[in-house]
Parts: sequence; structure tokens; C-alpha cells
Amino acid sequence: MYRVAVGNHSTPTPIGEYKIVYKGENWGPSFGPRWLGLNVPWGYYGIHGTNRPYSIGQHKSHGCIRMWNHDVKELYNLIPLGTKVIIFGHVLGESDRDPKDLAEGDVGGEVQLIQSRLKSAGYFKGICNGKFRSDTTAALKRYQRDHQMSPTGIVTINVYKELGLLE
Repeated sequence: MYRVAVGNHSTPTPIGEYKIVYKGENWGPSFGPRWLGLNVPWGYYGIHGTNRPYSIGQHKSHGCIRMWNHDVKELYNLIPLGTKVIIFGHVLGESDRDPKDLAEGDVGGEVQLIQSRLKSAGYFKGICNGKFRSDTTAALKRYQRDHQMSPTGIVTINVYKELGLLE
């Protein structure tokens, strides 16, 4: 088992199941001696070393998983490309906070979850890739109209509730 640092509240680590799709060395001092890239569809995330070892054990990264440099070197040598990585946590963030409002231009696990719920309800026809673009906005507005909500195209607390994501 390794200790890590994960994303802070404003730049959370993506929750879900991914694969190692890239392995690299010496990306720069901020990333330590090794980089293990994940196939997160909405951005560049990875497991890497750090020049901030005091951050390990805290929510201090910009979404990546930081490790002590000696640990990431060991891990790098142990796992091949294609290795499954499962990141656990609450996809809507900390349980004691309301999830953030989402709108066109946002990216992340929350967007992917909204897309998936809209798709299951028959509104979203695109790929659930975590990128809030015009197709997600159009689907959300149709959903909001059909559920007697103002068709703003913005995911608010009421949309989360209506989609069954909050009580």
C-alpha cells in the first residue's frame, strides 16, 4: 500500500475505473521521476512523483495522484501498460457539501454522471465523456422542460435531485 495525495475540492481526482495508457520518465520537477498516465476522457491525469513530499496524505493536487518519488519509481517498475486503476470516492465530492452547479464548458466526473443519467432517461444521445458541450446543454434543456423546470441548461441542486443523485 502506498500513501498518496489527491485532488483538492476545486480540482478533484476523477473517480472511476481507468487504465494506465502511458508511462514516462522525468516530466519535470513538479511530476517527480515517473508518470503513469490514465485514460480519463476529459483531461490529462496521472499517477506521478512530486517535489512537494509534504503534500502526501492530503487533498493538495490538481487532480492527479501524487506519490513519494521512491514509491512511484517502484510502482512504475511493477505495472505494465493497460493496468486497471480504480479510484474510489463520492463522484459528487464531499458528502457534507452540495455539488457544484455545472454548465457548458465544464468537464469532469460530475458531467459524465449527468450525461449518463440523461442518456438513461432518453435525452442524451452522445458519448458520456465528461465534456459539457452543446449536445449536453440541449439534452439538459429538453429534460428541464419536460420536468417543469426552467430550461436554463445549468445543472443545479434541483437537477441533481430530479435525476435521483441527491435526496
